[in-house]
Amino acid sequence: MLTTGNIIAKSLVANGVDRIFCVPGESYLGLLDAIYDEKSIDLVVCQHEASAGFMALADSRLTGRVGVECVSRGPGASHAAIAVHSAEQESLPFLLFIGQVPLRDIRRDAFQEIDYSKMFGSIAKWVAEVIDPDQIGEILLRAFQMAITERPGPVVVSVPEDILSAPSFGNIVKPQAKPRAIPNPADIVRTRHLLAASERPLIIAGSNLGQPGGREALMEFATKWNLPVAVSFRHQDLFPNNHRLFAGALGYSPKSQLELLSKSDLILVIGDHLSHVTTNGYTFPPNVNQNYRIIHVYPDQSIIGIHSFTELAISCDAISFIHALGEFEPGLPLSSPHRERWVEELRNMQTVLANPEVKEVKDGVPFELVIKHVGMNLAENAIITVDAGKFGLPIYQMIPFKAPQRLLGPISGSMGFGIPAAISASIRFPKCPVICFVGDGGFLMTGNALSVAIERRLPLKIILSENRMYGTVRAMQERQYPGRAIGTHFCNPDFELIGRAFGFEVTHIKAVEQLDLLKSALRSNGPQLVIVESSVEAILPKVGLMSKN
Repeated sequence: MLTTGNIIAKSLVANGVDRIFCVPGESYLGLLDAIYDEKSIDLVVCQHEASAGFMALADSRLTGRVGVECVSRGPGASHAAIAVHSAEQESLPFLLFIGQVPLRDIRRDAFQEIDYSKMFGSIAKWVAEVIDPDQIGEILLRAFQMAITERPGPVVVSVPEDILSAPSFGNIVKPQAKPRAIPNPADIVRTRHLLAASERPLIIAGSNLGQPGGREALMEFATKWNLPVAVSFRHQDLFPNNHRLFAGALGYSPKSQLELLSKSDLILVIGDHLSHVTTNGYTFPPNVNQNYRIIHVYPDQSIIGIHSFTELAISCDAISFIHALGEFEPGLPLSSPHRERWVEELRNMQTVLANPEVKEVKDGVPFELVIKHVGMNLAENAIITVDAGKFGLPIYQMIPFKAPQRLLGPISGSMGFGIPAAISASIRFPKCPVICFVGDGGFLMTGNALSVAIERRLPLKIILSENRMYGTVRAMQERQYPGRAIGTHFCNPDFELIGRAFGFEVTHIKAVEQLDLLKSALRSNGPQLVIVESSVEAILPKVGLMSKN
C-alpha cells in the first residue's frame, strides 16, 4: 500500500515534475524516502531554503511548468517565504511542501510549529494542511489546478510528518484539463477594427506570453499587424530588442519615455496584469482615465480594469487571443504614414535609452561599460540572470536580447535571486552559456549556493560588482537625505579567495583598461568569477557624490 509521501511523489512525476529543490529536514523524511524511489526526479539539495526557492522559480520561468520546493517546518518554512512572495509577485506556478509537526501536536504550540494558513494566507493562492492520509489526492488535485490556472501563483501544502509515512487510500493525481476561455467573437471583431483604425497603437506584452510558444506568437502577430511592442517589467526577452517594432521596456521609465508612450491612441495589453512597477506607480496607462482606449487581455478577469479604465476586457490566455484574432482583413490601413512615423518615434526613443550616458569617474569602473562588453560578446543561446540592485538596471536597457536568449531577473526585486537562478538555469540547459550579474550584497546573501555548482560541475560565468554598499538604497538616501548616508555601507571578505574555494577561475578588473579580460572569461569552458571594482560615483546622484560612507 502506498504512503501519503508515495502518492505525493508519484503525482509530481505524473504532472511532469522532473526536478525538486530542497533543504532536507526531519519533518518530511517520509517524502524524501518516497522521492528515493522516483528515479525520474532530480533532487537538488541546497544549503538555504531561500536559494532552493529561487531555483524553483527560475526553473518555472524557463520551462513554463510548476516549480517545486520541499522544506522542513518552522525555520525552513520561514526561509522559504521569500519564494512564496516572489511567486505571487511574478505570477509563477509554485508548490511549496512543508513537513509539519506530528498530527497530535498541531495547534498545541509545538516545537517549530506554525499555522501556515495564517503565515502565507495573504500571499499564497491557497494554503492546505493534510490531516487525513486519504485526503492527499484531493488536495494535490486542487493544489496543481490552483497553481497553474488564471493568474498562476504559489500554493503551500503542509503535511504532518506522521501523515507522510502513513498508508493512504488516496489516488495518484494525473494531469487534468486546464480551463481555457475563448474571446467573445464580437470582442475579436471590435479589436480588429480598433487596431486597424489606430494611428499610434502600442502593445504591452507581459508574463503570460512567457509560456512555450508565446514569444513566437507575439512576434508573428506584431509584425503582421505592424504593432510596436513594449514589454512589462524585466521581460525584455519576450520580443527581440533590435527589432524595428520594439518600443522598450516599462518599469522605472524615464520621463521622456513615458511622455512619448502617453501619445498612444490605443493600448493593447496582452498577458500582463499591469503591476505597480510596470505602470510606473499606476501612471501609465493612467489610473481611471477614460480618454485612453485600452484593450486588456489576461486569463484572470479579477485583475482587469481595477487600475486603468478598460474599453475591452478579454479574459483568456494570451496565445489563445492572438490565434483567435487571426489574420488582418485585406485593405486595412496597417502601414499608414501616421503609424510609420509613430513606429519610428518609438524606435528612436529606444535607441537613446539603450545607449545611456556613462559618467566619467575616478573611483572605479562604471558598470555600464562592463554590461556593454558582455552584450557585444553574448552567445546566441545565452541565459542571463540578474540579481536585484542598482548595478543591474542598465542591463535591462543595454543588452539587446533576442530569441533564443533568456533573461531571468527578480520581478519582485528580491536580492539573492541571481546566483540561485543561474544554477537552476545551468542545470536545466547545460548546453547554454549562463551569465550571472550580481552585486556584492546579493552575493553575500546566497553565494553559498555555489556549492551546488561545484557538485554539478556547472560552468557558470559570474560577474560580481563590488562597491561595498547597498547601491539602490544609497542612491535613494542621497536624493532624500543628501550628505547623511548611514546604514548602507559594509565590508567585504576576499572574493578572490571565495571564488577559488568554490572552484572558479578568478579575474579581477580594477580599471577600464582591463575590460578586455571579459572576453576570455566569457569564452572559457569552465566556471569563471569576474570581480569588478565598480564605481560608486557612477550610481549616485550628483548631490551625494561628496557624502561620507
